[in-house]
Amino acid sequence: MSSVAINIVQNSIPIDHMANTRIDSKLYECVKQDNIEEFKSLVQQHLTEKLVTPCGNTLLHVAVSYGSDNITSYLAGTFPSLITIQNSQKDTILHLAAREGQASHTIISLAESNPSLTGKTNTKGNTPLHDAVIADNKEVAKLLVSRDPEVAYYNNNNGKSPLYLAVENGNKKEILDDLLKTEASFPIRSEDGDALPKGRSPVHAAIEQRNRDILEKIEKEKPELLRLTEEELGNSLHYASSIGFLEGVRFLLTKFHDGAYETNLEGNYPIHVACKSDSVDVVKEFLDIFPYPKEFLNKKGQNILHVAAKYGNRSVVRYILKQDQKLVAPLLNAIDEDGNTPLHLAAVCGRCTATFLLVRDNRVEHFIVNNENFTPYDVAKQQSKMAVDQYNKTDEMLAKEREQFDSKNSIPADEIQIEVNSEDVKDGKKNSTTEKATASTGSQGKDKAVDSKHYKLLDYYGTMTTLSILYFHARPEKSLYERFTSTQGKPPRKQEITIRIQNLLVVAVLVAGVTFAGAIQMPQQRDKNNGTELNSITVSSLLDVYLCLDVWALNTSVVAAIILLLTNLNDVNFAPFALWFSSLMVGGSIYMMCLSFFFAVTIALWGGSTYGLFAAILIVVGIVFFLAQTLLYIIWILQPSVNQIIEGKLSHYVYYISFFMRVYNWRCLAYSLPRLHKLRDLWTKPK
Repeated sequence: MSSVAINIVQNSIPIDHMANTRIDSKLYECVKQDNIEEFKSLVQQHLTEKLVTPCGNTLLHVAVSYGSDNITSYLAGTFPSLITIQNSQKDTILHLAAREGQASHTIISLAESNPSLTGKTNTKGNTPLHDAVIADNKEVAKLLVSRDPEVAYYNNNNGKSPLYLAVENGNKKEILDDLLKTEASFPIRSEDGDALPKGRSPVHAAIEQRNRDILEKIEKEKPELLRLTEEELGNSLHYASSIGFLEGVRFLLTKFHDGAYETNLEGNYPIHVACKSDSVDVVKEFLDIFPYPKEFLNKKGQNILHVAAKYGNRSVVRYILKQDQKLVAPLLNAIDEDGNTPLHLAAVCGRCTATFLLVRDNRVEHFIVNNENFTPYDVAKQQSKMAVDQYNKTDEMLAKEREQFDSKNSIPADEIQIEVNSEDVKDGKKNSTTEKATASTGSQGKDKAVDSKHYKLLDYYGTMTTLSILYFHARPEKSLYERFTSTQGKPPRKQEITIRIQNLLVVAVLVAGVTFAGAIQMPQQRDKNNGTELNSITVSSLLDVYLCLDVWALNTSVVAAIILLLTNLNDVNFAPFALWFSSLMVGGSIYMMCLSFFFAVTIALWGGSTYGLFAAILIVVGIVFFLAQTLLYIIWILQPSVNQIIEGKLSHYVYYISFFMRVYNWRCLAYSLPRLHKLRDLWTKPK
């Protein structure tokens, strides 16, 4: 079949589909079967330019999609206006040829005579070359890129170029090789100095797939592509470091050495990104080539230990601390622009493991103050207060805070805010104002309007554990009087007191009902005892004690219930005292009820039971729990302010112990899992 070369000087205007006529089934079948003779007889009866399918495809679109060369050649020569028409998805005939057709002589001729078609985009922003790469249509892709090499760098609506898609597809059918061999070279920098292109880099796609072979192929054919950057991901070294692609980092450090000296949008060097992503092997690779990490400071003046501590990457922190003293010494107590050391950042972000590693290192100073005059312990203390405040708030309240933050948008989402009461500062400066600082924190916050709320929620457990670690290792020395006279939280509000009264009233009534039932039923056991005289006397005495305790519990719970009911008739100022006093009585009634239960069990065991060992176990367990209940009740009867102080002191021990248990369990699992895998392999190995 002869080829047709049609050159359209002016692009035709797309047909108004409202005036179009639908292609009938007979005509469609002729096009599909490339029946040129019958097609000619049928097409004469219609206005060909107005014939379209429901999705806006003309007869030429249909012919190209089915590879009907005879009809394609006839339509292109007879009705040239069809060549530039786009369907409802803005697809040209080359789009359909790329997805469904072949590089026939007719398509080649049309592409040569109408170069503008190669750059046309559809509704997805795809050029025909995009679609050819997506469809793995090597013939059409090779044709299109040979006619217009620059199209290989055009970005679609997703910011992906044909070159990027070829890498993303894993270089199927070696389409990437054809795209890389083009003579077109995309500029790395524009006249105004901005990085190009604005879309996604094909090198980043190769890194994402961890495909070093493609990286080597790109470097061989188009080495300038290694320098392409993405706005959010940075250059290729940044991205390889962020995902921990060690082989890619090694290759890029050899072929793109200068990339290690470039910063990304956040102002971080690739070595900072590696520390942020907890890639120990990548950090080691950087330090082997650049054994002077103190020279790498991001835009906030933070070194690699700052970044590793801020993001709580214990593996990187541990690795850095184990390096040579000359290399590590400048990093340990270095301060950033806000005066924060790595320990400050670990404390403010609630990174308990990183905090523990740093605070246990004798070379790390514990009492360095930042620009806001806060030590790491001061910062952790304020963060814990914020974490408790967030924990006590409802989801609705937190949602309102987020909305306020979004509307003001005064602080980036990755910056955490600290509200600091100046009375808590160690230097003793007293005033009633509240200073605000950010976690990057301090002087930077003075340059912009700082909102009193922050978008990011704090990790409650991490924050409290971090405070506990610093409490034992880095808190300032205080006298015994100062430790037990710390300021307390706000008294409960009226609504909270009402809820507590209602809950306590329910408990008091339940205890009264249980003890009443026990007082009626248990004395009947006195008549059922048929043991020896000594046994009878002992059981009778135990019954007397049981009844005394039961009656005591009954009356104290009833009195507590009455006092709680009286709070509805008295002044509101009476409610807090009534709540505290009733709590003592209800607690006492529960304590006596548990003690009476212990005597009831003893009576049942003493009265002729043959389970000697079982009885001894029950009695021992009962005594242990009795002692524990006594200790808890002593704490209960203390004043609320004293309880808060004791709770504050003991909570540090609780979080400290839980931290060690978690770390110990993690290490046990890390040690035992590889051994279990080896045992499994040995067990399943065929004999």
